[in-house]
Amino acid sequence: MSERFVIRDPALAPEGRQRILWARRHMPVLNRIREEFTASLPLRGRKIAISVHLEAKTACLALTLRDAGAEVAVTGSNPLSTQDPVAAALVEEGLRVYAWHGATEEEYRRHLNLTLDFGPDLVIDDGGDLVHLLHTARQDLLPGVRGGTEETTTGVLRLRAREREGALRFPMVAVNDAYSKYLFDNRYGTGQSTWDGIMRTTNLLVAGKVVVVAGYGWCGRGIAARAAGLGARVVVCEVDPIRALEAAMDGYQVLPMREAARVGDIFVTATGCRDVVRGEHFDLMKDGAVLANAGHFNVEINLPELAARAVERRPARQNVEEFVLSDGRRLYLLGEGRLVNLACGDGHPIEIMDLSFALQALAIQYVDQHAGELAPGVHRVPAELDRRVAELKLASLGVEIDRLSEEQQEYLASWGE
Repeated sequence: MSERFVIRDPALAPEGRQRILWARRHMPVLNRIREEFTASLPLRGRKIAISVHLEAKTACLALTLRDAGAEVAVTGSNPLSTQDPVAAALVEEGLRVYAWHGATEEEYRRHLNLTLDFGPDLVIDDGGDLVHLLHTARQDLLPGVRGGTEETTTGVLRLRAREREGALRFPMVAVNDAYSKYLFDNRYGTGQSTWDGIMRTTNLLVAGKVVVVAGYGWCGRGIAARAAGLGARVVVCEVDPIRALEAAMDGYQVLPMREAARVGDIFVTATGCRDVVRGEHFDLMKDGAVLANAGHFNVEINLPELAARAVERRPARQNVEEFVLSDGRRLYLLGEGRLVNLACGDGHPIEIMDLSFALQALAIQYVDQHAGELAPGVHRVPAELDRRVAELKLASLGVEIDRLSEEQQEYLASWGE
């Protein structure tokens, strides 16, 4: 059994407690589920390993699962998104915690392994790193894993790729694909938090600038909408003709990246793919162009090709690195090319993560209850859980909706007139 925690500074716990309490006050849906879990202890005796961006909202999820009876081990899913005070507060709460801000690649991998060392029954992943380890270096733990959940688009893509090859050894529920997640978290959460990170880091005006959004999935839609709302002219780059057509009909200019590179002032990637902005594009960009990534991994902006073109690189301000090219142009990279909303900000708004983490709590309970029935592979969140989270959120907002009468239900269920 590994040590119970590896964190930066236990003395930071009081600050972390404040952050957690603030988040909890604004998470009514998760709080309702936590009350139910505390009474029924549905996860009593289970061990849950969590790899999610380690900040206050994630702490509320981890503590909810602890109060459901589980033993919980937590690590981050991105070295720059871990908040050391929150990690310290969770240790004080008795959880196993293995993470610190600014971890090297080697330290990050060690933290993931330490999180798995206690032999989890269930995993909650964000990006797929825990699942990858369990199928490679930590296959010794596979027999004890009942299943898990995945939080984000990139992680679901990795799971489906493994599933296609018949290489996924346990059931995983794609929380990202639930309506109560992607319609709100991916669109409104990413939209607001991405611009929060960019603006607080650069202190630059968005109005009047040309913003290039790479990818028009639900994250890209949110980023584009918020940029337009801030007064930017938005250009969308896509590889999917249907999404490109939708972007055009939403009023945005659609261009290939080689053309967008010439006109953009701020570039934001949100594709889940690699090398979206690369050398040939850097060669065409304006002096002063800003580069930000809103995808899970720091591969969407090709950092080696950017570095290779620089004759000088230096910090311009906190979380902003200046790359001076041979012709004197300067390009500015935010947050090392990592998730800009977390590397340069506090991530999604609390009320948005209330929905996502309520789904996570209900979904991991569902996996545990039905593990014997679920085949290895990727599964959807049951519709009744999705609807329940939406109903709880509406109730917390004091919003009432109509209900179908029996006659209306019969009409909708009938093929007759």
